[in-house]
Amino acid sequence: MPSFLVRYPRGQGEDVVATDDHLTLTIDSGWAVLADEAGPCIAVPAHSGATITRIDQDQQPEE
Repeated sequence: MPSFLVRYPRGQGEDVVATDDHLTLTIDSGWAVLADEAGPCIAVPAHSGATITRIDQDQQPEE
């Protein structure tokens, strides 16, 4: 199951973990958007300084 950790710089927001069977991450016009079947659930502007890391156990290693 895809899971992403969104970490904001200190004092700029609380860290968030998003998990869903149909969760996707797309980058569009300076925004990182996490969405599921119902639509966007988290949108992070590029200038926020946040990092997004995929943390699920099903993540495949890069070859």
